[in-house]
Amino acid sequence: MSYSSETAPAPVDAPTENTQVEVCWSCGAALKKAELFCFNCGKIQPLPSDITYFEVFQLPKKLKLETSVLERDFYRLSRKLHPDVFARASQREQEWSLASSSLLNDAYRTLKDPIKRTEYLLKLEGILSGDDGGKKEDRVPADLLEEVFELNMQLDEMRMNRQMGEDDPQLHKDLLAAKSNFDAQLKSADKSLETLWAKWDASLDGGDETGKLAVKNALATLLDRRRYIRNLVNSVNEALGL
Repeated sequence: MSYSSETAPAPVDAPTENTQVEVCWSCGAALKKAELFCFNCGKIQPLPSDITYFEVFQLPKKLKLETSVLERDFYRLSRKLHPDVFARASQREQEWSLASSSLLNDAYRTLKDPIKRTEYLLKLEGILSGDDGGKKEDRVPADLLEEVFELNMQLDEMRMNRQMGEDDPQLHKDLLAAKSNFDAQLKSADKSLETLWAKWDASLDGGDETGKLAVKNALATLLDRRRYIRNLVNSVNEALGL
């Protein structure tokens, strides 16, 4: 498909009978949902209110993406939607270009980051809500209870030492060891995420609804754990002045 507003490409990507379609406001051609430009006349189109970030880039809801391709499409579409292109267009076309540009930027920032992409997909799937990120951070993973209890005591001691102008080399060494441990756990969580991304994509391709549900729940649990560990690392870094 082409996103150009300057030329009208051959209608090789015209919607099929089973594709959800919209209608071009200019020429009346049937379009696939979320087409930024009409494949027939090249005119910019108003976007539906329920468009997803994946649809902005005409992508399936997969978690493993070629970020180089995403970046290429982003810059290509940004040029097509630049206000200068629509300087002599109608008022509504100018408004559509600005709205599409804003949406494109939001979509790119989210999809290029694998963690944000995963969180966004889970929100689309109804597993996470918009404020879950903050609410789940206080939940300590059961297997980390003892480590977190000990770490919090060390952090409190480090803060007290700083207030009193004291230095405890052993405490500093212990916190560095804790940081190393939690850094390793973060890497392990990221490896597990990659495995789950592949499972999600395979379930999506195979239409395996049971598999998709299991993966979504596993992703939500793993993101919860990863978020908590990341905050522990940040706390240690702050205490050590890193």
